[in-house]
Amino acid sequence: MSLESLNDQVAFVSQEQFLFNTSLYENILIGKPNASKEEVLDAAKRAQCNEFLERFPDGIETQAGDGGKQLSGGERQRISLARAILKNAPIIVLDEATAFMDPENEEKMNAALDEIIKDKTVLVIAHRLSTIKNADKICVIKDGQCIAQDSHENLIDTCPEYKKLWDASVSASAWKVREA
Repeated sequence: MSLESLNDQVAFVSQEQFLFNTSLYENILIGKPNASKEEVLDAAKRAQCNEFLERFPDGIETQAGDGGKQLSGGERQRISLARAILKNAPIIVLDEATAFMDPENEEKMNAALDEIIKDKTVLVIAHRLSTIKNADKICVIKDGQCIAQDSHENLIDTCPEYKKLWDASVSASAWKVREA
């Protein structure tokens, strides 16, 4: 398989997405350069972008600015997800795709992901365990080695390292910041 053929089969959404200093429309179009306007608008909608696009007078034609400075990190992430939706590749790689998101953006991103991962092979690289809890198979990596792989429920029962990580994750999610 050629590198170009492999690239056609994979859509990649990383924590460090890059937007070009062009319109948001053109930034999404990168996912499938020959897509119709309707396909681009549909991808933006499915990636939960409409809510923030409506804030801009030029909507999807708004200039992203250098590195996407017109948008928050979560909004840039959803534009990146719209690219992946538009590409419609059978394999999706999510590399810490929700790492820097606030809870509102993470909720919207997860809603979009739930829709697009149907009938796809999805590889999720995550430290935030809530992101992977519903995966068919989770690989626990320790010192560069896969020490266990199974569903969340089975790993809780059979893998002490995973249970320790999960318990710490649940405990951390309950933390509250007190006002002085």
